[in-house]
Amino acid sequence: MLGTILLIVLVLLLLGALPTWPHSRTWGYYPSGLLSLVLVVVIILLLMGHL
Repeated sequence: MLGTILLIVLVLLLLGALPTWPHSRTWGYYPSGLLSLVLVVVIILLLMGHL
């Protein structure tokens, strides 16, 4: 249950980190790249049954 909620929250954060606003265009892909990495780690842990 906790893993599913964490996965949903991470997906929403990933969508929110996309550089779509004018002030965040200079950030590049760092925010979404970091959240993508965290999302991949959480998915791997869920598939392995450690979370």
